[in-house]
Amino acid sequence: MFWRGVLGYLPVNLAQGLVGLLTIVVFTRLLSPADYGVYALAYSAMVLAHTALFTWTEAAMARFQAQARQKGETADHMLTLYRAWSVLGLGFPLLAAAAVWLAPIHSPLKIAVSAGLAAILFRSAIKLVQERRRADGEVGSAAAIDVTQTVGGFAVGAVLAAMGLGGASPLLGLAAISAISLAWVLPGELKLIRGGRWQPARARTYAAYGVPVSLSLILSLVIASTDRFVLGGFLGEASVGVYHAGYSLANRTQDVIFVWLGMAGGPAMVSALERGGMTALVRTAREQASFMVLLTLPAAVGLALVAGPLARLLVGPAMAEGAAHVIPWIAVGGFFSGVTTYYLHQAFTLGRRTGLLLAAMTFPAALNLALNLILAPRFGMDGAMWATAISYAAGACASWFLGRKAMRLPLPVNTLARAGAACIPMILVVPVLPAVGGLAELLLKAAAGAAVYGVAAWLLDAGGLRTHGRTLIQTFRARTAG
Repeated sequence: MFWRGVLGYLPVNLAQGLVGLLTIVVFTRLLSPADYGVYALAYSAMVLAHTALFTWTEAAMARFQAQARQKGETADHMLTLYRAWSVLGLGFPLLAAAAVWLAPIHSPLKIAVSAGLAAILFRSAIKLVQERRRADGEVGSAAAIDVTQTVGGFAVGAVLAAMGLGGASPLLGLAAISAISLAWVLPGELKLIRGGRWQPARARTYAAYGVPVSLSLILSLVIASTDRFVLGGFLGEASVGVYHAGYSLANRTQDVIFVWLGMAGGPAMVSALERGGMTALVRTAREQASFMVLLTLPAAVGLALVAGPLARLLVGPAMAEGAAHVIPWIAVGGFFSGVTTYYLHQAFTLGRRTGLLLAAMTFPAALNLALNLILAPRFGMDGAMWATAISYAAGACASWFLGRKAMRLPLPVNTLARAGAACIPMILVVPVLPAVGGLAELLLKAAAGAAVYGVAAWLLDAGGLRTHGRTLIQTFRARTAG
């Protein structure tokens, strides 16, 4: 199931990666640094509100759908979750309106925050649909929803930004395309609910599982967004815009790989545990973890090495140099964040010990808040990016330590060591290549770095790369001969 998901979700992540880069290219040019900062703050507020109120239902859908399907209880499972979601959805508009009205912020930011909050209901409902389809192995339809929202939201937002709607434009685009997508997919989902019954005990079970997940994600968002709010308070929205440009460029580039593997990996591990027990789970988890490290560690190192040409090519001139300065540290933090979120945290969800997940995120979130308040006012963007990298590394350590109490997932130490060693030649080669400028420099350094790493990883047999390669060659030759 893992490799089928890896292949099936590849188009989605290619689309998300391309649109993620285009978002930076387009919006850092259509919006001023201050407007881009408004967008960054409003987007952070949107994600925080979404996570606080609705993510627990999405987490429960992802974790319990396979179990409900095997027991023939899909209708009861889905109706219970959708009714719980509806109760929250009825009160949310009033709560959001009151929060925006009372918030001591200026009008452009109020408008942008309002647009983001308006998008939440549509985006959360769509997320429920996606999690159900992923859990059921409906890779194609789940992927189609992702691509539609990603590409459509960007296109609508870009048009609105070109019309001069400022920092609210990207969020209005997200709201519009999510509403359209929901109208398209919801009728099919409602058919699956027919005959279902509301079950309060089931709802309590789901809440007991999902609420700690939501709270832990809020703590993750504290790590990911506190820096923007602190920078905005001390240095202004223009600084937030520059910082967010570099942060987004580093983070989204890495997320292309992490989210891709996570889309396939999470459902595959749940399925392995439900069907084959711990033996099947350990085998699947070890395979996933090794593949993840083999791809993402060199991606983080390479991103740090090409930060300058990458930012100058993709970020608007007003923000490019500042963004390039931010990228290397965020690349380091992004590696730890991705491994933690898309692998280490699976131990808590598989073991249904989500209370421990909350505990694992409390320390790095508190550390991040403290470091930002201490470092950002004194060192500006440097302090914020140092705080981010340190906090994500601390979060990985805490999640690994506590995750062992929930479910002992294998840690690919051998692959990590060999992949790290394979990165050393890349670190030595890329900086000495000529700075020819523009796309040519980026392609030269990226291609050279990838080639050097690939050869070193093959020679070191990192992640069993050489062994797997020989097996594939032998299989291909046998089929050809036959």
